[in-house]
Amino acid sequence: MSINLKHFVLITKSLKDEKYLMDKEPLLGKTLEELREVAGESGLPAYAAGQIAGWLYKKHISSIDQMTNLSKESRKLLNDRYFMGLTAFRSVSESADGTRKYLFPTLRKELIETAYIPEKKRNTLCLSTQVGCKRGCLFCMTGRQGFRGNLTAGEIINQLRSIPERDQVTNLVFMGMGEPLDNLKEVMKSLEILTSSYGFGISPRRITVSTIGIVPAMRELLDKSNCHLAVSMNSPFESERRYLMPVENVYPIASVIDELKGYDTGRQRRISFEYILFKGLNDTPGHIREMTKILNGLRCRINLIRFHAIPGSPLKCTDNGTIEQFKEALNKKGILTTIRQSRGEDIYAACGMLSTK
Repeated sequence: MSINLKHFVLITKSLKDEKYLMDKEPLLGKTLEELREVAGESGLPAYAAGQIAGWLYKKHISSIDQMTNLSKESRKLLNDRYFMGLTAFRSVSESADGTRKYLFPTLRKELIETAYIPEKKRNTLCLSTQVGCKRGCLFCMTGRQGFRGNLTAGEIINQLRSIPERDQVTNLVFMGMGEPLDNLKEVMKSLEILTSSYGFGISPRRITVSTIGIVPAMRELLDKSNCHLAVSMNSPFESERRYLMPVENVYPIASVIDELKGYDTGRQRRISFEYILFKGLNDTPGHIREMTKILNGLRCRINLIRFHAIPGSPLKCTDNGTIEQFKEALNKKGILTTIRQSRGEDIYAACGMLSTK
């Protein structure tokens, strides 16, 4: 696939008028139930909600005026109170490996990054859910910039809706900037729209939500969504994980695993653990033994991830040979383990490197 980004014209209206934004609500990111309320408040029949949803999520329009199966009067009523909510990306960086990183402004004039990762058999879009992050994981650039705010469902969906490769995307991962389960309400709304028949109609089996293990929110995600779940482990030992991830003080990995063992996830949902390997810290046979012990009885897989160095970090990446040995040892223990291919490191688009500080 070849896309000339210089000549791609995004179908997004410029939103520069502060008063305009304050006086009107965005339509993008509203569920069908919310669109029924929009229709009612605008004096439109209830069935108009489905028509609006079709235009928002199935067709590439840029303005309410293009909703041609609504009457001119209906479009005027909508325009009086609402705007589309689309936001064009501000810039794009392209890696030597084909990964593209998009810089998006939010409606509140913050900035977020989104990574598009093309492969032979799939094309993955890595979505952000927050501006920055409050969790402060030692290995993550996003955490270093601190927390600047949650994204709305519309701003999450806009990352898919407003890139030139939107029709080529096959998989979505909520693994960009932020902790998705710290923004549970808007993430759940976005998942409904992405997977529903009135929305994008994407199979939940093509969507993965990543978390560091916020147990109450994780429980709600498991109860109300069929999307895959990925949990950031990084060490099976409490003291090491606390060093890497302060969340261990509140939600220890042992309690996260116990929670997951209480769910019958079936064969349609995948539970995986993300494990970034750090030289001399969490890459020993003892870690393999402990992981095998605590994961016993839980159907899951391990994704091993190479650490991507960030400025000023004391952490170092484990060498490739040790990573391969680590993978083989876990597979021999009966835990399906793979190594995630590093993509976009040269443009700071790889795992843990997104930041708009």
